[in-house]
Amino acid sequence: MGRILIVEDESHLADGLRFNLEAEGHEVDIDGDGQAALDRLLEHRSRYDAVVLDVMLPGKDGFSIVKQLRSEGHYVPVLMLTARSRPEDVLQGFEAGADDYLPKPFELQILLARLRGLLRRREWLMQPHEHDTLSFAGKKLDLEALELQCGDTTYQLTQMECDLLQYLVKNAGRPVSRKAILEAVWDLHEDTDTRAIDNFIVRLRRYLEPDPAKPKHLVTVRGVGYKFVE
Repeated sequence: MGRILIVEDESHLADGLRFNLEAEGHEVDIDGDGQAALDRLLEHRSRYDAVVLDVMLPGKDGFSIVKQLRSEGHYVPVLMLTARSRPEDVLQGFEAGADDYLPKPFELQILLARLRGLLRRREWLMQPHEHDTLSFAGKKLDLEALELQCGDTTYQLTQMECDLLQYLVKNAGRPVSRKAILEAVWDLHEDTDTRAIDNFIVRLRRYLEPDPAKPKHLVTVRGVGYKFVE
């Protein structure tokens, strides 16, 4: 069981989530203001095992909250709730650093299952064991810890950064389209603005490339997408 922070300004929804989560044995706190929730999470970094985070909040929106958490090195698992289920909004949440998302309205059992998955992963990472890793070009990607080791430097990745890099590495030498990335990595099958993918690539190049302006590993294939070159 874990300690969960629900950040939701609709009190009936927050109270309902707390009731069901406490029935499963979790400890639950609620915050209805975005800025107050961010301050709480940054002040008590190890208190919570997961966060259920709404997008539309007073004080500070959910996208800004998770982005600031990640920029300050706080990687508590975040399940984002959004009333806007367009693929562009989903990608914005992932780009900010969310681990999972659910569009409103959602089925309670699905939310509980997603949250259990995040908690299992967090608990598993805290146990001593051999992690599943992927080695390439003198670097190592830890698929469980979401860490990329480049020489003496280790970068903490978001779940989506890790999934995208894993997909590209496993398709090394093969050009992959942005549409294929959307479907394989984000499970999005609608017409979507693919520029969000370009932003992910820019970030990964900062980690991987000696000169991100002249990439040798994450290469742009004009008119197609990207190719990983080891």
